[in-house]
Amino acid sequence: MSRLPDLAERIERLLLRHEEQKRTNTLLEQQLRAVTDERDNLRSRLAAARARIDALIDRLPASEGGHAADDAHVDGDSPRSAP
Repeated sequence: MSRLPDLAERIERLLLRHEEQKRTNTLLEQQLRAVTDERDNLRSRLAAARARIDALIDRLPASEGGHAADDAHVDGDSPRSAP
């Protein structure tokens, strides 16, 4: 009966493949956690930057034409080009 050894070999291969898939899954879960943490950090930094920009905009003097940011830069520099 050569079917029994063939079946045993196939089972061994499936077990090895299963272990490999488990290791791969663990690595992917770790990568997902790292990327999720990085995304959350970037979202937090973006929210903080937006809050700072909003605070700066609120501090700009109001002008009749609604272009206070343009009026504040006499030398022609755009307020958006500053780092």
